[in-house]
Amino acid sequence: MENLKNFKRTKYCGEPRLGDAGTEISVCGWVQRRRDLGQLVFIDLRDRAGILQLAFGDETPRDILEKARSVRNEYVLAARGVLRERSSKNPELPTGEVELEVTELRILSEAETPPFEILDKTNVNEELRLRYRYLDLRRPSLQRNLTMRHEISRVTREYFYENGFLEIETPMLIKSTPEGARDYIVPSRLHRGGFYALPQSPQIYKQLLMLSGFDRYVQLARCFRDEDLRADRQPEFTQIDAEMSFVEAEDVMAMVEGYIVKLFDAILGVKLETPLPRLTYADAMARYGSDKPDIRFGLELCDISGAARDSGFAVFDDAVKNGGSVRAINIKGGAEALTRREIDKLTEHAKGIGARGLAYIRWMEEAPSVSFGKLVSPEALAAIIEKTGCERGDAVLIAAGPDGVTLPVLGALRLLAAKKLGIIPDGYGFLWITEFPFFEKNADTGEWEAMHHPFTMPSDGGLDFIESDPGRVTAKAYDLVVNGTELCSGSIRISDPALQERMFRALGLSPEDIEAKFGFLTEAYKYGAPPHGGVGIGLDRIAMIMCATDSLRDVVAFPKVQNASELMSGAPGEADPKQLAELGIKV
Repeated sequence: MENLKNFKRTKYCGEPRLGDAGTEISVCGWVQRRRDLGQLVFIDLRDRAGILQLAFGDETPRDILEKARSVRNEYVLAARGVLRERSSKNPELPTGEVELEVTELRILSEAETPPFEILDKTNVNEELRLRYRYLDLRRPSLQRNLTMRHEISRVTREYFYENGFLEIETPMLIKSTPEGARDYIVPSRLHRGGFYALPQSPQIYKQLLMLSGFDRYVQLARCFRDEDLRADRQPEFTQIDAEMSFVEAEDVMAMVEGYIVKLFDAILGVKLETPLPRLTYADAMARYGSDKPDIRFGLELCDISGAARDSGFAVFDDAVKNGGSVRAINIKGGAEALTRREIDKLTEHAKGIGARGLAYIRWMEEAPSVSFGKLVSPEALAAIIEKTGCERGDAVLIAAGPDGVTLPVLGALRLLAAKKLGIIPDGYGFLWITEFPFFEKNADTGEWEAMHHPFTMPSDGGLDFIESDPGRVTAKAYDLVVNGTELCSGSIRISDPALQERMFRALGLSPEDIEAKFGFLTEAYKYGAPPHGGVGIGLDRIAMIMCATDSLRDVVAFPKVQNASELMSGAPGEADPKQLAELGIKV
């Protein structure tokens, strides 16, 4: 192996073009493949910018030609030579019109045969690729993703700097405070029995910065939440955290819209029109069965409670009688694709997420096939068909029960049906969701909890119902969603110490709890708090959307899998008994 002394790279492999022919350059990279044609040897050299063909032939010194023949895939090379036009061009490569006639070749590092070939299109299972993540990251698609993520971070900082924000770091070792998810806790050696928490977000600290007079704060903050994982969630993630003083919700939302417009134009060349559309939480749930709906296609929910009331079908009748509803989705032209077998699969899925079952109308023949047809009166069936707008060729899915079950169930089935029919178009469907409920009931304990966090300002009209009717209180909160993914969440914060303590009490916190958990914040409010609000924007999710991938793992360098482990390093691992003893911990 050879070193790089007196050797300077002058080009990345993906940079040379036909206009550079005749110039001498130096390149470094990994061997994608070698082709030995006897008197001719070709090596495709790969780096983060792309691939360049290295050419060795009759005029190549024999020692260099033999060295070229000795290399294997993933060897690390440095090469110097003169660019020339390729006789056989490769239109699939940006560098496909040129090749490097090599005059000097150095093998910087040899490589064993990797456990899988470094190709974008690969059938290798993800578990193996994550185990060898450093090899997986050599694939051009992942390198493009992480490069785009870098560009997103760059544009983000530029935008907020241009708008007067100061980037300020907040602590990583903090006091545990309830914010909705489980904390990751860190034991303290110096304070035996005491624990820090890793921040779920910099929420309290950024509010304290507003009280400190830094009226525009931003941070690309690392956040940690010990919760179950899914495709758009990791236990550690990066949040574009921003807070502004002397603002109302409209000001914060306008700032975010300006950022999104600049970002999509600068990175993708996509022009977005503002203002972005808005829906209240109640309308989003009623129309789409989700507080983060994909609005690029129809299939909106229909409330058929009036038509189904007193139908004679106990499931429908009881749902309405008990304060719930009967809701439906008419999948226009979906009867052929949604066979009885497919509907059975959807029914099982619905049961798996809380529904008791699923009724349907499938109209293929002269008369529709109705799963509940023998259980309702002809008049009720006719009313349901009319209300849903069902015609020959359509399939209607119906759920009945409490709204807290039927709406999200049909919202999930709406997405599954759209994917099955292939009716989701390309593009970006941005949507603000506003007027969230302030409180939500814990399904296990029946206690009222803050839907966002306890520092959110309740809407003006809800102040009178905080204690008497918490379900009527809405919040000055706003989420931005796109294509069914929540991109950011924010709110106007409580700045009145008396109101903040009142909200804490409404959430069941005693004066002792308030003092123990939030005493430093309530104390700070006594010294003059400006009205303020902010937002947390998911950088990983933005990158996922802009890279057109379905998983955060494709835009994170070293991600965790579903059980929150990292397959490459083996984290989490066991701690040394000596370390545990120093911390006063026994496992």
